[in-house]
Amino acid sequence: MILPIVAYGNSILKKEGINIDLKQSEIQKLIEDMFETMDHCNGVGLAAPQVNKSYKLFVIDSNKIDSDEDSRKSKDEVGVRKAFINPEIIEEFGNMVDFEEGCLSIPGVYGNVSRHSQLKMSYTDIDGTEKTETFSGFTARVIQHEYDHIMGQLFIEKLKPLKKQLIRKKLEDIKKGFVKSRYKMIFAN
Repeated sequence: MILPIVAYGNSILKKEGINIDLKQSEIQKLIEDMFETMDHCNGVGLAAPQVNKSYKLFVIDSNKIDSDEDSRKSKDEVGVRKAFINPEIIEEFGNMVDFEEGCLSIPGVYGNVSRHSQLKMSYTDIDGTEKTETFSGFTARVIQHEYDHIMGQLFIEKLKPLKKQLIRKKLEDIKKGFVKSRYKMIFAN
């Protein structure tokens, strides 16, 4: 089922998510719905708070970016499509790389964000297996962006002060529901 996306201004986007008890039967369904929603919205990642669930859970699909057509992904980078349950970043390392990011919760707003090129993370996968893996390149960027969501942070908080000033009106419009998007959204009251 395609879920509505929570828009900027809604308080759930500023709250740290809670750990998921893997015995919850609805988690499998929520993950399926999140993948379907992400695909419908043409996203490469989606965090549970963006679908109005305050959980430490996100899904990504870094295969969607073709390295031949998009410089965000190197030619030798292998993408991943997976769910991350109760993730924890252990370490961020490598070069700091600036790249333009956007967010399904903040349609039409983009800005350069500096992030580490690699990270090591522990998480539980969709089968309930605990894992520790290292990710790099575009996949690491998507993971860091979605991880920020479950920690109550948005990419716009990482923008330079001048850029924040330039997008202020757009953000106010999104808060008020004055934004067009290709998908259904939930706006703050």
